[in-house]
Amino acid sequence: MKKGKIEFTIDFRKIIILILFFIGYSSFAQKGAIRGKIIDNLTEQPIEGVTVIFLADSTGTNTNPEGLYRLDNLPIGRASVSFSFVGYETVTLSNIDVTSGKDVPLDIRLNATYNTLKEVVLNSRSKKDKPINKLAAVSARQVSVDEITKYAGGRSDVARLASNFAGVSAPNDSRNDIVVRGNSSTGLLWRIDGIPVPSPNHFSSLGTTGSPVSALNPNVMSNSDFITSAFPAEYGNALGGVFDINFRKGNTDNYEYTVGVGALTGFEGMAEGPMGKDGSFLVAARYGLAGVTGGFGTGATPNYSDISFNLDFGKSKLGNFSFFGIAGNSSIEFNGVEDYDEEDLFSAPDEVIEFTSRFGMMGLRHTIALNNFSSIKTTLGGSFSGQIGEIDRIYDFDTPQANLLRFADVDNTEIRMTLSSVYNAKFTNKFSLRSGIMLERYNLQADVANRNEQPDNDGDGYPDFTQRISADDSYTVFQPYAQGLFRFSESFTLNAGIHGQYFSLNETFVAEPRAALTWNLTPVHSLTFGYGLHHQNVPAPLLFLNQNIGGVNLQANRDLDLVRSNHYVLGYDLRPGKGWRAKVEAYYQDISNAAVDNFSSSYSSLTEGADFLFSQDKFNLVSNGKAHNLGLEFTVEKFLSKGWYTLATVSLFEAKYEGSDGIERNSPFNNGYVFNLLGGKEFKVGKNGKNVLSFDSKFSTSGGRYYTPVDLAASQAAGYEILQDDLAFSEQYDPYVRLDFKVGMKINSSRKKVSHQFYIDFQNITNSENVFVRQYNRLTNSVDQIDQIGFFPDFGYKIQF
Repeated sequence: MKKGKIEFTIDFRKIIILILFFIGYSSFAQKGAIRGKIIDNLTEQPIEGVTVIFLADSTGTNTNPEGLYRLDNLPIGRASVSFSFVGYETVTLSNIDVTSGKDVPLDIRLNATYNTLKEVVLNSRSKKDKPINKLAAVSARQVSVDEITKYAGGRSDVARLASNFAGVSAPNDSRNDIVVRGNSSTGLLWRIDGIPVPSPNHFSSLGTTGSPVSALNPNVMSNSDFITSAFPAEYGNALGGVFDINFRKGNTDNYEYTVGVGALTGFEGMAEGPMGKDGSFLVAARYGLAGVTGGFGTGATPNYSDISFNLDFGKSKLGNFSFFGIAGNSSIEFNGVEDYDEEDLFSAPDEVIEFTSRFGMMGLRHTIALNNFSSIKTTLGGSFSGQIGEIDRIYDFDTPQANLLRFADVDNTEIRMTLSSVYNAKFTNKFSLRSGIMLERYNLQADVANRNEQPDNDGDGYPDFTQRISADDSYTVFQPYAQGLFRFSESFTLNAGIHGQYFSLNETFVAEPRAALTWNLTPVHSLTFGYGLHHQNVPAPLLFLNQNIGGVNLQANRDLDLVRSNHYVLGYDLRPGKGWRAKVEAYYQDISNAAVDNFSSSYSSLTEGADFLFSQDKFNLVSNGKAHNLGLEFTVEKFLSKGWYTLATVSLFEAKYEGSDGIERNSPFNNGYVFNLLGGKEFKVGKNGKNVLSFDSKFSTSGGRYYTPVDLAASQAAGYEILQDDLAFSEQYDPYVRLDFKVGMKINSSRKKVSHQFYIDFQNITNSENVFVRQYNRLTNSVDQIDQIGFFPDFGYKIQF
């Protein structure tokens, strides 16, 4: 079956004329500003008296008692700033993008030197890849907001950004699932400002962590951490990775606004500014346009919107309080033949589908210093995730006997209440401690009923409408932890701790040791080793499956064991020159206690999570499944300097699992290899060189995903897809290949505090026909192939003032 092409027309002459007009308009130099807060990286307490120097002209200032600083009247363009204080490592940040439309928020975490008695002599270049969390020593990197919006093909989606990093495989243009080192995307933990949350995406479903569209708005995000293995002790209930998202604070000095529109980001607006004595507010909202512009992969029109906020109430005698949150709503309707195209990724001509998804979270955080070396941060949060879906199917479609019947009903609501309290203490420069608790209370109301693959027991000529999930349950996950940082010398550091996890459904408590060693052989060479024991509960759609026995619905999967995983990581870092970094990591992951059938079969819960739905016929599962993931990863990166950057990552890996039949098979996520090459160049343009023309590109390729072939004869006889279980994941799709190219323009106004940004992102410019799925088509009685989204030009405009 041939892939249909998306038709999209852009008048490039008008765009070029518009850009040249703005270049001519902005012919005089405008000034910019940098502001922020400087805190100790471990205690998170503000540092007063830090010297902040703008290196281009030696303009300087010092932080106030709250750790705040501000540099005004700075020239527009890329700049470098240094931060120094006795007893702390000096940090120099390069290529800060100073614009006329908006103050640059630049919050810094300083690390104490090993010897507090001597002056700071280490003038360390900023290691932008190093995580914000100092206790994350292996398989971790910092994700900057600039990367989210700058890289080609990223759709301003932080989840898609992760696919550029070593160890991540995401060869699916229709979803943003993060597959880490061969693990299912269900093994990923999302956190927002320290609070675990369900999938922060539009159109998500119960138990998944990805979807077609992200609900995380880069306008409110600060730099965040992405961890792929051997997580520090504070993270739990995850096997495959952690994405620790941080929200930034609003401008405490001036009111600022952003308005924009994009083919995929949609309409967006943001406002921020001072609030109260020394507080601030930040509010941002978006309304999606992907359905109108064609970037969703379907003829139906998706509607989605989200709003995010962060209110900081400033410092008081009772400490610092802040209130933050996000809310998203999405819906879509597939109106059968009216919206159907044979290349549509999601719809069918004989089905009418209405689907609504909602996501939200709020948190109230309190931070207080106990003394000059310790603090407590406590957060009370709540999150909400819900889906309502209705599917009507026309049986005997396109015949005189056509009959419209309800095929499926979905009504799921998950509410979490979370209490997190963290104690941070730096007793000496050689020993620091972080300990705390995480208490999550889940309330799940889930109802799933459908006719999928059901017999006709009532004799009406149609499959029975069967209740697959019926849950009104509450359960608790409790996680205490403690971790210390031990600096034995300037070059040798140990992070070690223990994480505990209690899961109330099976009344199980586990203790998980974690450790990471860092040995800085020289200023440019370092070795790391990490180990971690991790557990995670089986996803809720499997735990609460109903099995009807004698007219009674039983949930035999409720007491399944926690899935267990041992992580081992060995890494080598090289800093060959200013702004360059190379890294090699080898890892092995041993997994046990996965859920498998209680009879001989190829099934494992580790194969779930690559789609909207989970298996609905897996009753009486047992915790006897095994798996392993191993691999070698290479990263070479040049951070943006002298107007250009590049990033190359290579991941070579194997992901295998065993079902209850004891046969080792390929995991569906065993792509084998992933290669990414990104690069970009900026050019100063305009009379004063204050505007920037940028070009960014990305090339990605990976092995195809493994899949189970269809038993065509059995499917034709049954009228629905039946797979060859004995050949599970024995066949592989063709390799995934994609090339993206992005052109952008940043224009700084000459007369006002205003800046303009334009971009055109040509995604999949070679129109590669990457496979989306091969599946049985019940209407044609054949196995058909549907390809992923082809060439698509994303574009956007943003004004900041």
